[in-house]
Amino acid sequence: MSSLASGRQQEVQRIVDALSIAIAQHRLRPGTRLIEAQIVEVLSANRNHVQAALQRLALQHIVTISPNRGAKVSQPCAREAREVFIARRAVEDAVLAGINAEKLARFSEEIEAHQQAEQQALASGDRRNIIRELSAFHLLLAKISDNQVLSEILANLMVRSSLIVALYQRNDTPASQCDEHCAVLDALRVGQNDVARSIMRDHLHHLEQQLDLMDSPAESLTLRDALTGSQP
Repeated sequence: MSSLASGRQQEVQRIVDALSIAIAQHRLRPGTRLIEAQIVEVLSANRNHVQAALQRLALQHIVTISPNRGAKVSQPCAREAREVFIARRAVEDAVLAGINAEKLARFSEEIEAHQQAEQQALASGDRRNIIRELSAFHLLLAKISDNQVLSEILANLMVRSSLIVALYQRNDTPASQCDEHCAVLDALRVGQNDVARSIMRDHLHHLEQQLDLMDSPAESLTLRDALTGSQP
């Protein structure tokens, strides 16, 4: 791979990451128009790189691109919402099946730091921090499982889940999920993977049950504010 190609790929990935994080943290909500010129300006990016990033996100069903209308953050329908949770149950079950006590021990410090971050986020009442930390738990488990393909699939599903939560979750503030996360870890530490997988299935079922598929999306931040992390 040439250094030029590598540099281009890194730049496209930077833009993908910036947009994905803004979407996952509900700074960019479903239906928000993604105006190329604004992304170029805010992220100090090349227009061709921005277009490539939007195309990549469209392939991941995170962005929708329409002829003559440009790109916008996807708005998953009720059926897609259910299918995303079906997929998450399958993927996260496989993630947990790949974790043993030895792998868990190698990440003990990172796990402890994350559990503290979850508690602090919940105590703060900051919705974005809560969403970020609760989602990060699932991605951390994928990292511990050491399966790159599952990690990539789950990362996509987590962003799509964030869109679904933004559209359909009944409560404005996410319910506390720390206890269920701790229960998953406790089971894994003593080698009870089947128990951990059962807890995770119940956990994801509870998250899905919090959805009201008749709800309409709330008002979004502007693209500029979302990408610069400005508060509403």
